[in-house]
Amino acid sequence: MKRVCIIGCGSIGSLYAAHLARVAEVWAFVRRADHATALNEQGLRVSGTHEFHVRLRATNDPSALTQFDFGIVACKATQTREALTRVAHLFKNGAILSSQNGLGSEEVIAEIAQTSVMRGTTFMSGTRVTDTHVRYELDTATWMGPFEPTKTPFALVQDVADLINSSGLKAVALEDARPAQWSKLIFNSSVNAVAALTELPHSFHFAEEKEFGDLGHLLHALIEEGKAVASGLGVKLYEDPWEMNKVGAQTDHPPSMLYDVRHKLETEVDFLGGAIAREAQGAGIPAPLHTALYRLVKAKETSWTYQDREKAAAK
Repeated sequence: MKRVCIIGCGSIGSLYAAHLARVAEVWAFVRRADHATALNEQGLRVSGTHEFHVRLRATNDPSALTQFDFGIVACKATQTREALTRVAHLFKNGAILSSQNGLGSEEVIAEIAQTSVMRGTTFMSGTRVTDTHVRYELDTATWMGPFEPTKTPFALVQDVADLINSSGLKAVALEDARPAQWSKLIFNSSVNAVAALTELPHSFHFAEEKEFGDLGHLLHALIEEGKAVASGLGVKLYEDPWEMNKVGAQTDHPPSMLYDVRHKLETEVDFLGGAIAREAQGAGIPAPLHTALYRLVKAKETSWTYQDREKAAAK
């Protein structure tokens, strides 16, 4: 039986952990001791699209872990270095899949772990109800492929995809995962930035284009701009991000950056819209919409500490 470590057990990490625990020995490496205790005592429940309950093992102590066949990094992109540094030595003879948002996490993983690394992009979605309960909302595939600098064999990617498929989730192994990664990046960057600034969940408004003031016009323009950047970089997209947006707009799912803004947490915008803006600037491709929304989200993050400073000064 394969030994699998899920690094970060939020909504997506919980979906991987619960499903894979049915076909492999799964450990969840989490940040909080009480989270680990709850998972060890209560197991993990999945509701929604799939309904089941599993037992698995969890810890926030790296010394409790031994070598793994492979790992899935499912923490926020901003937390990759901190989370993986503590357990990178456990994958010397294995492989690590990044299932995170945006661009840039694979480079961090490869630098720290020095093992086989895979690009992963998932469009499945869920909501973590509690530490031990995740609601599965959108049952779609994880696309994965070799991270080129680590020379990961495609056969290894296929093995991981087969294991994920056997668990009840969906996975597709690709020789080149960049087209899939960019499809999700364009969709995700556009939806997350607009959700962060409007505080709307991914609702029907994101695809509505009937009236002049409808939000869908902005989403469509953002997505077309992202597609132009990808084309300019020589990336042929795997799926149409606008069609992905239309599907997601039926879910009322709260994007991750909406959660961050509501709780005044650092967002992943540097790995999403910021990544598109920087890639575009480096290649001399115009991307004014993504650049503007990136800077607005960064300014929104700044406003939280600025407001705190103003409050302190007023005392």
